[in-house]
Amino acid sequence: MTSVLLLGFGAIGRHVARLLSPELESGALALTALVSERAKHEGRPNHGAEVVDLPRLIEPADHADPGSFPSPRMFDRFDVIVECAGVPAAARFGPAVIASGRPLVLTSVGAMADPDIRAGLLAGPGRLHVTNGAIGGLDVLEAAAQSDGLDSVEITTSKEASGLIRPWMPEIEVERLRALRLEDGPLTVFEGNPAEAIEKFPANVNIAVALAWATRGLSSAASASGSGARLASTGSAPERTDADLLGDSLERVQVELQAVAGQTQSAHRIRASGSAGEFAFDIRSTPSPENPATSGLTALSVTRTLRTVMAG
Repeated sequence: MTSVLLLGFGAIGRHVARLLSPELESGALALTALVSERAKHEGRPNHGAEVVDLPRLIEPADHADPGSFPSPRMFDRFDVIVECAGVPAAARFGPAVIASGRPLVLTSVGAMADPDIRAGLLAGPGRLHVTNGAIGGLDVLEAAAQSDGLDSVEITTSKEASGLIRPWMPEIEVERLRALRLEDGPLTVFEGNPAEAIEKFPANVNIAVALAWATRGLSSAASASGSGARLASTGSAPERTDADLLGDSLERVQVELQAVAGQTQSAHRIRASGSAGEFAFDIRSTPSPENPATSGLTALSVTRTLRTVMAG
């Protein structure tokens, strides 16, 4: 039996649990969901998961030494950890999971936009598994990027207008989004790169960071291209890590976020081009059955990644 810990049990976590019903019913998998306040989840369907909060999960030593929290040992009794709790939780718990040596399935890929968190998530000994989230076609783009065949990568995401309102917005911008009508068409609320976007819209642009991760290329290709090949032959070229490559990719990928009045589905348009060719993907995903404001494709992607990890 594989023991899986879900970090978070909101719309994505509950949808993942529902999708894992074949494994849960057969006894092949035991599912625990970690939440901040267990009382808030009473009366909600748990879909076969045991819902626990931090006091029930962490070791007594961690209670006695708050400075050691989160401790990698809190994950010792689990085989796989799946994060589906948002960027702050991924940043808080993700590096400790990796330090425990356990595999981590990362949903809130936006956490990797922070250089320090990125370093912790890629430090090992645990292995990081980055999900595609609500977009597809990344295997093709990853192959093109690994051959140094992409020069430009762009993603345009459109969401229902009211769902893009943020506390930092001036009141005039908030009113503009609230007053948006279907006949007004899309309203661009952000243009820039994923590292900038994730600071302003952490719940909406994880997929842009996932796109940057997929198109980061290979460290061997980076050090063997152009003048780097000569340096590598002399042994003086510094090896470029995945963290380095992702940092560059976060600057290269271009993001546009649009507000559309009354749009019930999340829509994403990806465009990429270079020596490998020209690529275009349009994705429009059905909402999650657990929360209409969340893309259902995210939970499907997380579940697929988890099953791949469990299969070895």
